[in-house]
Amino acid sequence: MTTKLKEVDVVIVGLGWTGGILAKELTESGLKVVALERGAMRTSENDYALPNIRDELRYVVRHDLMQNTARDTITVRNNPQMDALPMRRLGSFLPGEVVGGSAVHWSGHTWRWTDMEFKVRSMYEERYGKKFLSEDMTIQDWGITYAELEPYYDKFERTAAVSGKAGNIGGKIQEGGNPFEAPRASEYPLPPLTPILSSEMFSQAARNAGYHPFPRPSANASEAYTNPDGSKFGACQYCGYCQRFGCEANAKGSPHITVIPIAMSRPNFELRTHSWATRVLKDSDGKRVTGVTYTNVLNGEEFEQPAGIVLLCAYAINNVHLMLLSGIGTPYDPVAQKGIIGKNYCYQTGASATLFFEGKYFNPFMNAGGSNITIDDFNTNWAFDRAPHEFVGGYNVAGGFNTPLPIGYRPVPSGTPLWGSEWKRATAKWYQTAMVISASGSVMANRYNCYDLDPTYRNAFGQPLMRMTFDYKANEHKMGVHAAQTINAIANSMNPTKLNPARARTDPWTVVPYQSTHNTGGTIMGVNPRDSAVNKYLQSWDCHNLFVVGANVFPHNSSYNPTGPVGALAYWTADAIKNRYLKNPGPLVNA
Repeated sequence: MTTKLKEVDVVIVGLGWTGGILAKELTESGLKVVALERGAMRTSENDYALPNIRDELRYVVRHDLMQNTARDTITVRNNPQMDALPMRRLGSFLPGEVVGGSAVHWSGHTWRWTDMEFKVRSMYEERYGKKFLSEDMTIQDWGITYAELEPYYDKFERTAAVSGKAGNIGGKIQEGGNPFEAPRASEYPLPPLTPILSSEMFSQAARNAGYHPFPRPSANASEAYTNPDGSKFGACQYCGYCQRFGCEANAKGSPHITVIPIAMSRPNFELRTHSWATRVLKDSDGKRVTGVTYTNVLNGEEFEQPAGIVLLCAYAINNVHLMLLSGIGTPYDPVAQKGIIGKNYCYQTGASATLFFEGKYFNPFMNAGGSNITIDDFNTNWAFDRAPHEFVGGYNVAGGFNTPLPIGYRPVPSGTPLWGSEWKRATAKWYQTAMVISASGSVMANRYNCYDLDPTYRNAFGQPLMRMTFDYKANEHKMGVHAAQTINAIANSMNPTKLNPARARTDPWTVVPYQSTHNTGGTIMGVNPRDSAVNKYLQSWDCHNLFVVGANVFPHNSSYNPTGPVGALAYWTADAIKNRYLKNPGPLVNA
């Protein structure tokens, strides 16, 4: 039996960065807001403090902060002709399942995506012609511009304590920053993190090759900081436990120490943990949503939470899943190329090399999530001509460390046995003396990379699992080859004692090894309902009081981490709801 609760102004599904920002902003306007979070409440003082947080088995091997695949997972295949099988253990990506979401265990890399992404189709067609894009490449313009989003990027960076060095302030190039970035109104809120030896060596080699190295912007506070809301950060301790861990020093930008506590301090906000949203409800004509049904995972009780506005703010994959389960919008058919929900799933590609130096000692256990020096010469640099290489998109290259942990980090030269006494000697010899150069590359949408509901497998609530169909296409293979060549040229110029060279990801994609938690697409944004699920304010074209917020609205994926635009868009959407929608409920963009 489902218990129907009293109606509230807003119900939010998922309480990570997007849900936390919207909860804070909308409660500030006086709205009664309820947030449903499937995970547990965790706090820095009780859960992420020393010594317990430095537990590699608990947080890395056993995925303590991540989604439980025994309860809900996805099925995976590379193409529509294959049978999809369930992902029984987390691998390629790691969705969070805790108050704060994946933003608790992220590394902190915070980028500004620009018009090279937001106007991707029009810019490439203008420069290279329409025939440069393959017929199966379903990329599109987003319907928003960098100029519109710039103030909201700034707001998010100041909320999240981002450390970095601006490369372009008001159109004037700044020494030491990224000369290819779009113009910023002001400098980053905090100076860059302290460089480490591996990043300094990479920086020198990249500069010698004619590239433009700069410190990676990251939500790791380089010094003690109080953000505009009064949230306090400690300075990064370079402890080496960043990715997959909560921060012991409160130095990593996370909603659980910023926007969420502010919302929770207000009487018009209620957080319900262990609450698993199972369906968004619609009224009889299907033009409005009326609330959400959810289950308490601790005791199995089912509830209906009516609301005037519904905000889907869960992890990107879960937002798409809930839309499909709720029958909102037309499911995408990759063969007929009709429908929208599930379209344009994208991931990321990349390559990496490991360099070994006798006599160099890198102390890899001392680093921050953003301890990387990066080059963008093959990414946001529009002067880089893609035509001879025949790919759309770009990649960035970085040198440094990000959470090389005692159990998991075991660099050894190629040809070393996988076990035994020789492996032990090699891992002892090279642990201190190896470094990594890696590239992260964009993935363009393809008609056959998509989501739908699996016809065979179901989750713990009896609902169909989400089925993911994905593989790298020729565009990504060409980009990966170019990235590997760039990495290897830089690596060889550094004269390492031994080198495990970079290789492009040209084999079929597999969900097994970890790659990145950067999943995008499925409920994409755009300028009309014919080719998008939400408008520029992330408002559903089908139901005007439903907003879907997260990387699931991205029509393709960049080489950059998605959190910067995710946070900026959350503030953008909150502003639109507060200052436009509440005054005149209805579509904010005419179809």
